[in-house]
Amino acid sequence: MKKFFQEIKADIKFKSAGPGQKLTESVGERAPKEKPTQPALRQARQGPTDEAQMAAAAALARLEQKQPRARGPTSQESIRNQVRKELRAEATVSGSTEAPGSNTVKTSGRQPDARGAFWSRKLVLACVGLIGHFLITSQGSSPGAVPKAKEEGSAHLAVPGVCFTCPLTGATLRKDQRDAHIKEAILSHFSTDPVAASIMKIHTFNKDRDRVKLGVDTIAKYLDNICLHPEEEKYRKIKLQNRVFQERINCLEGTHEFFEAIGFQKALLPVPDQEGPEEFYVLSEGVLAQPQSLQRHKEQLLVAEPVRATLARQRRLFRPSPMASQFELPGDFYNLTAEEIKREQRLRSEAVERLSVLRTKAMREREEQRELRKYTYTLLRVRLPDGCLLQGTFYARERVAALYAFVREALRNDWLPFDLLASGGQRLSEDESLAFNECGLVPSALLTFSWDAAVLEDIKAAGADPDSSILKPELLAAIEKLS
Repeated sequence: MKKFFQEIKADIKFKSAGPGQKLTESVGERAPKEKPTQPALRQARQGPTDEAQMAAAAALARLEQKQPRARGPTSQESIRNQVRKELRAEATVSGSTEAPGSNTVKTSGRQPDARGAFWSRKLVLACVGLIGHFLITSQGSSPGAVPKAKEEGSAHLAVPGVCFTCPLTGATLRKDQRDAHIKEAILSHFSTDPVAASIMKIHTFNKDRDRVKLGVDTIAKYLDNICLHPEEEKYRKIKLQNRVFQERINCLEGTHEFFEAIGFQKALLPVPDQEGPEEFYVLSEGVLAQPQSLQRHKEQLLVAEPVRATLARQRRLFRPSPMASQFELPGDFYNLTAEEIKREQRLRSEAVERLSVLRTKAMREREEQRELRKYTYTLLRVRLPDGCLLQGTFYARERVAALYAFVREALRNDWLPFDLLASGGQRLSEDESLAFNECGLVPSALLTFSWDAAVLEDIKAAGADPDSSILKPELLAAIEKLS
């Protein structure tokens, strides 16, 4: 930036030095010669005023007073570098237009009537540099900055991270471990139940759901033909080089294992009007005698779903604490990566521009939907009547009913009705189909547990007091201190 303004000041001095003179001319000859026969040239535009030069010098002085900050390359720097290259290229081109061997020293490679545009361009570039420097240096201390995601493993995190549970082994997995663990569990399942393992492989290993559905429907059609026409030999054979088989079935992982698991065997069979044999899947006679097994396997294949790790609630119980509303979340609680979250902080400067522009209702709704999609998970705490805090992890798109079920599982008397109140005393209805992100309960929130008003009246009418300890004993035994 300092060098950039020095170049501007040097250009100003160079342009204001006067017209160029030949070195071979004497002092007397340097007086300008009038050419009355030529029409008067247009008056050249003036360079920047004294006030503009003083403003540029003051801005440069302010930049010199600030300590340089280590930062990565920015878009403003790229613009300035590109402009410098263009200016040098223009200077080279203008210099090459002079006749070789000429001793004329020019004060400018531009025509007089282009000076105004040249100086305007210089001043605009200077302003761009100042604005870019201001934005970069001011965003680090913006009062409305987005909270940073803490590094996982920190002692002050509200939860170590997002964890999942494998439905096959019951193991607790981190986000980056779940896919590899599930694949390994499915492959190990072949030794005990090859049919079920091959079905899980078809639905889990292949990510294109439309292609999977097409392949599964084709396999079901093969099995239906065998069950409907058991006496027809042609239905018991499947040609592997058949175009339909290649396009719909052979491209899916697990299909060959499924055919072999239900009783098909590979065999080379002769083909009419063809010299060499071709490979077929042939159904064994023993399986053909039990068509109900094929029908059962077909139904299993059609109704199966991909094996997905379920979100672990990571239920924790904390003692009463004034820090109940303070959350330190790990980076994987966000749909964005940690780097993207930091980058979003820089985009906060655009809010000033948006506030100055009138927006339609559709524009505001689109912005709200983008905010809802920002978070994938949410961490919720429920303050119980005794002040204890029940904490759990949820998907941001889950319904409020999931939170009610989570709290009900922890209660000693889970049949008693209760309410959950958000901040401001707003009651969350269990029957509503609203998701957490639609209720504003992302990426974290503190709610309050309250017994149903009718239940409290019945308890008081019976002359009893509500039990202060409403949780199951095993949860109370594992209570922690919130730090």
